[in-house]
Amino acid sequence: MTDFRVKTLADMTAAGEVAEILFWVGCAGSFDERAQKITKATAKILHHAGLKFAILGTEEACTGDPAKRAGNEFLFQMMAMQNITTLNTYGVKKIVTACPHCFNTLKNEYPALGGSYEVLHHTTLINQLLNEGKISIQGGAFKGQRITYHDSCYLGRANNIYEAPREVITKLDAALVEMKRSKTNGLCCGAGGAQMFKDAEKGDREVNIERADDMLETGAPIVAAACPFCMTMLRDGIKHHNKEQEVQVLDVAELVAKAMDL
Repeated sequence: MTDFRVKTLADMTAAGEVAEILFWVGCAGSFDERAQKITKATAKILHHAGLKFAILGTEEACTGDPAKRAGNEFLFQMMAMQNITTLNTYGVKKIVTACPHCFNTLKNEYPALGGSYEVLHHTTLINQLLNEGKISIQGGAFKGQRITYHDSCYLGRANNIYEAPREVITKLDAALVEMKRSKTNGLCCGAGGAQMFKDAEKGDREVNIERADDMLETGAPIVAAACPFCMTMLRDGIKHHNKEQEVQVLDVAELVAKAMDL
């Protein structure tokens, strides 16, 4: 696939163009080296589908999710209002993001502060693009492979999105193998609620190591994730068991981009 440049909303506005969708990259997708690969895969899929999308670039600030989960409501509202002012100035109507934390905050917590948008998680949008025939992954790189899927708490329990990522995996012609704890009974990766940014509390086991046991029990060589925080925790859990040569953790967007040979 030929290289392309993702435009910012500022670029498009200056050129008199209108973006049909804003790709909200998020802090992890911008600054975490591993999550940047998810960002690139998502952008490639959106570009290949012919969507007119843009990013905020340096105008995008943290949604405030970690501050809110850690109990700092004042800081959350300050950050949220900054973003809402930016989004409303550009007249943004539709947002897609690869981060369930950003997704949950933008969708459910910004409206009360004056920021109402149609917000989609990237797995939902990718599934829609597949259903509409705008992208195709039949007979791709993962045909017949066993893949297990980890439910992100902010995607699953918080927003009841369980089927879209699974439908995408099934469309890869892959064999979806469920963990013993999945969907509404899924186990947290251990990063949510701002836990990612603090030392673990006392206990006899780390949550992500417990979750790694569930993943390894399936025997699947590929674990599909749909959250950059989950990605970090799941990969660390696999490393703890010295299984990183045998088990790959990939975002749903990465699976699709690879199947499309992007």
